[in-house]
Amino acid sequence: MTEEQIAVARLCLRASHDGSLGFPEIVGRLMAAGFESYAVDYRRHSQTFYLPEGDSVALEMPASAGSVASTFDAAEIERLVRWAQANPPDYRYDIFCERAKAAGCAGYLVSFLGRRVLYVGRTADLHVERFPQ
Repeated sequence: MTEEQIAVARLCLRASHDGSLGFPEIVGRLMAAGFESYAVDYRRHSQTFYLPEGDSVALEMPASAGSVASTFDAAEIERLVRWAQANPPDYRYDIFCERAKAAGCAGYLVSFLGRRVLYVGRTADLHVERFPQ
């Protein structure tokens, strides 16, 4: 992995938390840098970016309030995703993270190749969101 790729990963991580880039822009930058996916782990407060050859970089992300609930609420995760997609004035990624954890989401995997996001609970319950067309 090159220093430039790591710099793009850091920039995208920071931009998601400070709101300076939206999800489509982040995906575009990561793909242009050669990444094929990334995973967010709310329990370890980390985000890992993956290259097709198997190389990866794990970066610490700001911790969000609360812990991951034991029960996974797929309907609430879907509602949160729609809120994020609409990007209203009250949307903030840190609030999304807090609410996702409260809905039992332990983390998620974004696959650029599969054009989907897999939200996973502590019991491996799953909610799949396809990228908007």
